[in-house]
Amino acid sequence: MRLSNLADYAVVLMSASARHCGGTRTSAAILAEETGVPQATAQKLVHALVRAGLLKSVRGAGGGIRLARPAAAISIADIVEAVEGPIAMTACVSEARHDCALDHRCAVKPHWGAVNGAVRGALASITLATLTATPEGTAQPVPAEA
Repeated sequence: MRLSNLADYAVVLMSASARHCGGTRTSAAILAEETGVPQATAQKLVHALVRAGLLKSVRGAGGGIRLARPAAAISIADIVEAVEGPIAMTACVSEARHDCALDHRCAVKPHWGAVNGAVRGALASITLATLTATPEGTAQPVPAEA
């Protein structure tokens, strides 16, 4: 299984946003500069993350974006689902999809729910706080000043 580039970039942007925690707001442009994510992609992802309730946007002077809740309360599953939708290893588990040639005789289909739950559970067990913690013996990158 591999995350899409957008899901990967969303995790990178959320990690960078978490490093700005403590009340300071940032912007999609600053996050793009800090992370190397293309600015247009960062803008698109920030909008999706705001819609999903993971980032909070404030307009006007002193505005910007910040985490909508503590990093320890945001999981990797939350971020991936904000960009990709529900975590599903195969398309056949989606109630809207019925285009599989094996659908009518597949003995595995009833079990994909358990697989999807296990994958989601693994991603849900890793928080944004875990990704922003400094591994022992390494230096934490310092965010660029705006």
